[in-house]
Amino acid sequence: MTPVRQSPTLASRLRPSDVLRVGASGPRARKMRTALSALGVSIGIAAMVGVLGLSESSKSALLDEISALGTNLLTVESGVGIGGGDGSFPEEALAAINRIETVEIASAIYDVDASVLKNEFVPNGQTRGLNVVAASQSLLDTLNGSIDEGSWLNNATSTYPAVVLGSVAAERLGISTLTQPTYVYIGEQYVEVVGTLEEFPLSADLDRSAIMGQPAAEEFFESNPAPATIFARVENGTIDANRALIPATADPENPEEVTVSRPSDALEAQAAADDALTTLFLGLGAVALLVGGIGIANVMVIAVIERRGEIGLRRALGATRAHIRRQFLTEAVILSALGGAVGVALGIGATYLYSSLQGWRVIIPSTAAAGGFLAALFIGAAAGLYPAMRAARLAPTEALRA
Repeated sequence: MTPVRQSPTLASRLRPSDVLRVGASGPRARKMRTALSALGVSIGIAAMVGVLGLSESSKSALLDEISALGTNLLTVESGVGIGGGDGSFPEEALAAINRIETVEIASAIYDVDASVLKNEFVPNGQTRGLNVVAASQSLLDTLNGSIDEGSWLNNATSTYPAVVLGSVAAERLGISTLTQPTYVYIGEQYVEVVGTLEEFPLSADLDRSAIMGQPAAEEFFESNPAPATIFARVENGTIDANRALIPATADPENPEEVTVSRPSDALEAQAAADDALTTLFLGLGAVALLVGGIGIANVMVIAVIERRGEIGLRRALGATRAHIRRQFLTEAVILSALGGAVGVALGIGATYLYSSLQGWRVIIPSTAAAGGFLAALFIGAAAGLYPAMRAARLAPTEALRA
């Protein structure tokens, strides 16, 4: 009699699709717990993506501003120094600076002893923080300024009472359009407004000024013929050399009283401060992400305790320890993936909204979005590793008794 051959027992197998289906059953069955667990991760990821996106967007706006204004602009001012001078430039200071070979263009503003008012009926003390200055015709080119409405001073308007208003001055005087002849009251006479300016990012004082031509200021108002402040745009690569040369050129008798600064340094310092704040907020985001990971670990430990009967039944039906381990590890990764996806979306949305409101170019670093999602997966895997190993170590009989 031929003996009956028994077929070998097939080892239990769990395909990747099976792992994913079994792993997703837990989050689907406990929707509220899944949402709360994923929320912790999403907050951390949203914070990290949003901080990086807003940092890059604001930094881009700053760099655009610096590029538009140029880093080769120098501001020259005179103050009372150890030489005991009177704190003012000689009248020929502007011409002397313009003679320096590496200076591309230089211009000056001059103090005018007058106030600007809406009309003659406004009390003289209510200047609303505005002042009157005279300027070289080259000032707008030197500062890379732009006209909002009307025109800048020219050979004609620089010689008779006419002014161009800074952006803040025009707003405070209630001047929004120049479609009709418009006048302001300066030094007991009406002066025509021929133009208004866009904002000067690096010269806020000029935003609050009524600017007239220097010849007209000397003829019709009490203008100081000596420059109050000189702006010089120099050739690239000669910043340090001109900083050393300009003081003695502008005021040979008292060079120690002359200070030369670069306005764009303030923007560069702001960019450096933004980097420091970005690092700080990234740290806070990382803490939030860590808290979210601990929340996932806590949920998975509870899930193992609650589902010991399920674990015992699956082991009794042939599931190996590796299968159980993969199931619970997959659940943790699914939780973190949900939180990561929501967090990336929230971070991108917050960056887009705030950058649009600020008028910045919206920049979402690809490394922030991809890195945030991968960080969420890593946190989920790390948080689910211990609960998964704990579930795999349960003996079938012990789990079924529970």
